[in-house]
Amino acid sequence: MNYDVVVTCAVTGAGDTTGRSPHVPVTPKEIADAAIEAAKAGAAIAHIHARDLETGQGSRDPKLFKEIVDRVRDSGTDVVINLTAGMGGDWISDRANPSMPGSGTDMIGPEERLAHVAECQPEICSMDCGTLNFSDTDMIYISTPPTLRKMASMVQEWGVKPEMEVFDLGHIRFAKQMVVEGLIDAPPMFQLCLGIPWGADQDVETMVAMKSQLPSEASWASFGISRGQMPMAAAAVALGGNVRVGLEDNIYLDRGVLATNGQLVTRAVEIIERMGARAVSPQEARNKLKLRGADA
Repeated sequence: MNYDVVVTCAVTGAGDTTGRSPHVPVTPKEIADAAIEAAKAGAAIAHIHARDLETGQGSRDPKLFKEIVDRVRDSGTDVVINLTAGMGGDWISDRANPSMPGSGTDMIGPEERLAHVAECQPEICSMDCGTLNFSDTDMIYISTPPTLRKMASMVQEWGVKPEMEVFDLGHIRFAKQMVVEGLIDAPPMFQLCLGIPWGADQDVETMVAMKSQLPSEASWASFGISRGQMPMAAAAVALGGNVRVGLEDNIYLDRGVLATNGQLVTRAVEIIERMGARAVSPQEARNKLKLRGADA
């Protein structure tokens, strides 16, 4: 059981959710406001993506990220900033010629994947620790060992903590190898990502299996998607972990009721408190996770 819980709110993501809910933020102002709303509701960390202003789809434009981060920082609201570094690994096969990239493919190297992190210097950035069939389509997310090692080395030099997102046991195996190689500073930080097609399923047994493979000194959190979001949050707390909620992973508060990020954080905090635990402050999260800005 974890009695001092770090709550992360993933406020928008890059998925095709903007047409399904008016609460999914798109513009830099909307995304920054969502991060501030989440912080005021009790989230210690805001996990941030940027979106294209015209299409609403995910964007890796450093200028958009910079505007979002500046707006959050200038607001005076204390929240740990966690920027995605998962963009730029999408390969979509051309069915007529599977050896070639199809429409929508976006494959770039580690320096480009981290350009916005270099620009914004957040406390945390995510790092998707392996390759995955990310849907029922011809799209595959590609993140190779050389790419990950280079990214880990870069963010280590900058003092940015990588949140190693793992979608199955093989991803944990490689993440631990990077720890062994000295590319990840202690304590390593993991996010157990459950319910994503076609990664690890979202159930307690899977969470236990993945948790059992983490380094003993690791800090970890977990999330589920859609209606599994709150049950997986409760399971993570019971198993000693931290939690993530937010509109990136789930757009509903209750059956048929669309949520805001603030409402999802409030619901998660209520669950945490009913379990006899509490949600920690941003500064407590920095101290616990040994982030930039932690108290000496």
